[in-house]
Amino acid sequence: MIETERFSRQRDVVPAERLAECNIAIVGVGALGRQVALQLAAVGAPRMMLIDFDVVEQSNLASQGYLEADLGRPKVQATAEQCRRINSRVEIIESNDRFRRSMDVGNVVFACVDKIDARKIIWDSVKGDASFFGDGRMTAEVIRILTASDADSRQHYGSTLFPQAEAYAGDCTSRMTVFTGNIAAGILISQFSRWLRELPASRDLTLNLLADELSIL
Repeated sequence: MIETERFSRQRDVVPAERLAECNIAIVGVGALGRQVALQLAAVGAPRMMLIDFDVVEQSNLASQGYLEADLGRPKVQATAEQCRRINSRVEIIESNDRFRRSMDVGNVVFACVDKIDARKIIWDSVKGDASFFGDGRMTAEVIRILTASDADSRQHYGSTLFPQAEAYAGDCTSRMTVFTGNIAAGILISQFSRWLRELPASRDLTLNLLADELSIL
């Protein structure tokens, strides 16, 4: 009865048959990637690969939602454990390592990293295989969500990968909140659910929480 009812209220929004075909990789499980993984576990994602080389530090507790008991543990391990608490049926591969071009990451990829150079390496590696690609970029209270799932959005996404030297050189550790990560993750999963329903996803969406501004390209 529990399994029958578990996903009943999302049936028309997250089609189970399409979701079952997804092999999902989340590259980076910090403020954004951790929340993406938890939400995917909740909606019933069958398989996930978590990729991150980092361990949980004090600064990650408030900004990324990790637990005090997670201090010193690999982020992929702590996140996988929480995902299994949400949904014991989810299959998770924990890769406590940097992303490598040789990795087999499946047909759905979420890039939740903090450097443009890393995004370009990921995109160049998976663009031929990933049917859905999601990228979240955050600073303070500004969120930018990009998706690539058709010819137009793939071309547009490639144009957003400017050289790292042109990136904003702010201190990311002082410009991150857990609520921004949660909202960004929710938008990413919403775009993913649109793709699952074969609806067009927004290729480029920016939300400024402080100014209450939303723009979509």
